Amino acid sequence: MGRPGITIMTDAYNAQTLHRLLAWMSPSFPIGAFTYSHGLETMVEDGVVRDLPSLTLWIEDVMRLGAGWTDGLILRRAWEQTEDIVDLNDLALALQPTRERRLEASAQGTAFMKTVRDAWPWPESGGTAFPDFGETAYPVAVGCAARGHDLPLRPVLLGYQHAFAANLVSAGVRLVPLGQTDGQRALAALEPVIADLVEEILTADPDDLGGIAFAADIASARHESLHTRLFRS
Repeated sequence: MGRPGITIMTDAYNAQTLHRLLAWMSPSFPIGAFTYSHGLETMVEDGVVRDLPSLTLWIEDVMRLGAGWTDGLILRRAWEQTEDIVDLNDLALALQPTRERRLEASAQGTAFMKTVRDAWPWPESGGTAFPDFGETAYPVAVGCAARGHDLPLRPVLLGYQHAFAANLVSAGVRLVPLGQTDGQRALAALEPVIADLVEEILTADPDDLGGIAFAADIASARHESLHTRLFRS
């Protein structure tokens, strides 16, 4: 029997949902997320991100004002399936501000799509999880897979945003560098940011796309000309 206010998850459907989300959003899921810094490498090189507070603030801004917000709305629209998915995928790729950010979105999305097709197909798709996009934007791929597996939208968004934040924290730990405990402090500080962002995405106008994380976009554009680089973006 659980403590007061704690619900023990015994329902098989909920357990299955959790299992699939943990698998898909795990750092071990083969999409190569660890190779992308989303422009963070440039910010560290410039000395803008240099410690735990500056790393946490930079990630919060990217999530609230940049790709965290835009990807979340794209994922929601893909999950809702109220429009042509091919057109939505084209829009998601067109919204990427730089060549490296397009690579970040499309390489991860295409790898996610292939892995889900091979390991997690669902009957309605006849064993193929998505239309043949060629390149697939990551939030579109996740939204389609979640809808195909009948996963509820809120936990999918939470998992996606947590994975995005965790990957940027991991990049910061390596680049600044910071200790692993500081990485966990950053994730703990970002927990309410992620929760608030998800609720805003769920209640927003689905067409309210766009970001104002200009520093992150410029950092991404400058990244390809850095003298030394550990990351692909």
